[in-house]
Amino acid sequence: MKKLWPYKIYVLRIGHRPKRDKRITTHVGLVARAFGADGIFIDSNDEKVKRSLMKVTELWGGPFHVEVGVNPYNLIRNWKEKGGEIVHLTMYGLSLLDVINEIKRSRKDKLVIVGAEKVPKDYYLLADWNVAVGHQPHSEVAALAIFLEKLTNGWVFEAEFEDSKIKIIPTAKGKRIVKVNQRI
Repeated sequence: MKKLWPYKIYVLRIGHRPKRDKRITTHVGLVARAFGADGIFIDSNDEKVKRSLMKVTELWGGPFHVEVGVNPYNLIRNWKEKGGEIVHLTMYGLSLLDVINEIKRSRKDKLVIVGAEKVPKDYYLLADWNVAVGHQPHSEVAALAIFLEKLTNGWVFEAEFEDSKIKIIPTAKGKRIVKVNQRI
């Protein structure tokens, strides 16, 4: 299924601590890819996370861009200079349900900020939208999934990826995976 929205969606993961956050950051990347984002930028230079996400993309399809070691402030500045918008996911922001239609109406490329630890005040000020998926402590992985599901109108439920080597056949019980074009 082709992506039906007129803008690019990228995720910026900030505050990634390689020894502590590798699984969560990998999951942020997995959700970003599966739910329709075009790629992820990670502020830390964690090549293990990059390799893991690229391996998933190679097997399950893409395209999906992964870049590590980015300077988040430079990325945000360049993003805005090119006309893109910044969405910061935070439990302190405005309710997702109150702002999602406005975000969707804007046809500008989106950079979605997902923090790993306490997010510096600067990001709140740089964001075009500070958006909350609930106002209670929760997982940034869950927040990203819910945000992207709403932003893409449920695209994840019908998604198909280019160059996939394997595909799941939905079943009521058990597991069924097939090779696509016998490339495995």
